[in-house]
Amino acid sequence: MSPLPIFHRLPHATFSSFLLSLSQAGSSKTSVAFLNAFKSEDIIARIGLWWQLIRAVVVVPVFKFLVVLCLVMSVMFFVEVMYMGIVVLYVKLFKRKPEKFYKWEAMEDDVECGSASYPMVLVQIPMYNEKEVCEQSIAAACKISWPSNRIIIQVLDDSTDPASKELVKKECDRWSKEGVNITFEIRDNRNGYKAGALREGMRHSYVKQCDYVAIFDADFQPDPDFLHRTVPFLIHNPKLALVQGRWEFVNAGQCMMTRLQEMSLSYHFTIEQQVGSSTFAFFGFNGTAGVWRISALNESGGWNDQTTVEDMDLAVRATLRGWKFLYIDDLKVKSELPCSFKALRSQQHRWTCGPANLLRKMAGQIIRSENVSLWKKWYMLYSFFFMRKIVAHILTFCFYCVILPATVLFPEVTVPKWAAFYLPSLITLLIAIGRLRSIHLLAFWVLFENAMSLLRAKALVMGLFETGRVQEWVVTEKLGDTLKTKLIPQVPNVRFRERVHLLELLVGAYLLFCGIYDIVYGKNTLYVYLLFQSVAFFVVGFGFVGKYVPASSYLA
Repeated sequence: MSPLPIFHRLPHATFSSFLLSLSQAGSSKTSVAFLNAFKSEDIIARIGLWWQLIRAVVVVPVFKFLVVLCLVMSVMFFVEVMYMGIVVLYVKLFKRKPEKFYKWEAMEDDVECGSASYPMVLVQIPMYNEKEVCEQSIAAACKISWPSNRIIIQVLDDSTDPASKELVKKECDRWSKEGVNITFEIRDNRNGYKAGALREGMRHSYVKQCDYVAIFDADFQPDPDFLHRTVPFLIHNPKLALVQGRWEFVNAGQCMMTRLQEMSLSYHFTIEQQVGSSTFAFFGFNGTAGVWRISALNESGGWNDQTTVEDMDLAVRATLRGWKFLYIDDLKVKSELPCSFKALRSQQHRWTCGPANLLRKMAGQIIRSENVSLWKKWYMLYSFFFMRKIVAHILTFCFYCVILPATVLFPEVTVPKWAAFYLPSLITLLIAIGRLRSIHLLAFWVLFENAMSLLRAKALVMGLFETGRVQEWVVTEKLGDTLKTKLIPQVPNVRFRERVHLLELLVGAYLLFCGIYDIVYGKNTLYVYLLFQSVAFFVVGFGFVGKYVPASSYLA
């Protein structure tokens, strides 16, 4: 049977008109060749010519449109990054410290009232099967410098592992015997995950006497002066709802993966958080290493588990109520980076899917809010959510990992050098400002971030369309000091299905094919990037990233 039964039934004039119309979009030679192949019944030639027609009429125009779209997004993102860089440069050059904008006075004992002049502070430490880090985090919280009768340490343990729960309880009892006002709270369920635990913790009767609440995840170790540096801002500035500190990583040098994570997160704090705070616009609560005014927290509706980013959710709702936030860049709190690739993937999925899902649910409320200025609405919707949480992920994967490589297969589709090289180079250099000591790792960082962009793109789609694993919450594994000697490089004796990620391997194969094609048929040097990027996708796809922790050494 002929593969073109429809055209066999067409009158010659009609078919000629069809070819003529196609020739206007493609080339006349293609149409004539198609007619000759049609007459000769050469199936292979007809398939090839069909592809030529589809390529000329559909594929190439679509790719050209996508290139234009990506160019527009590239310029938008570059402008956004440049704006943030200029703001940070201004802050650094003119030493625009928080004390210049917000009143701050050191806390001192009142001669008549003594420690009663200090506000009551609640310190919450949510935990879940984290026996490796519970002792150091509880100890750090108990060593915070604050009058003992004006602070309550609240350990919220959702552990399902009896050994972990028993260890946490013993640690709380030990500090209680030393005179620390510490409570051990558990639930009979994990409803709402971290948000649910924090919400339940706020319902205890003794919390009513507290004015502020400091929150630290299980792997965070605040310095003793943490409250002395943060609480005075809240005391003297009644419209201030949150004071956020910066994360510092105790295991940044553990492996290449942790070094690359440090670069990304340093940029987040040094640039993104500081810009949101310095321009009095908006920045998201990082979920830990911060102090909230309890009245602001309650007025904003408390903790909500509608998404997996309960911290950002609360920050958005508080902003819509007219509350202000402050970020202090030199207020560093020690924490731990995930050193296993499995833990990193779970974390990045949540950090990408959650904001996208939150935008879907809160965009209307942001637009309709009457308590915030038009400028702040624009900043929240465009700069914070659209550019940083959506465009950045789409651009990284779609442009640099799909469309740019495809240009070697379709020479008709061209990408200007300024978009393919100059803009991304400038953006990368600006990002390197966050951690200058790692600038020699920039090339590895670019390749790794591109390889991770597929995971983030999938998570972004899940969040925007509220499908798949949109509500998945996996607690990031923490190892503390006890397991450092048990860490070994990622090795191939891990189960194959747990280590291999098929989609990353497919993208790696696509990039490898494009790179080889460019070497054989191309006229540029794009193959250098394509081959290196394909290797990065293969490394990620086979799971040869980070450290491997034996299953017996930690609780999942």
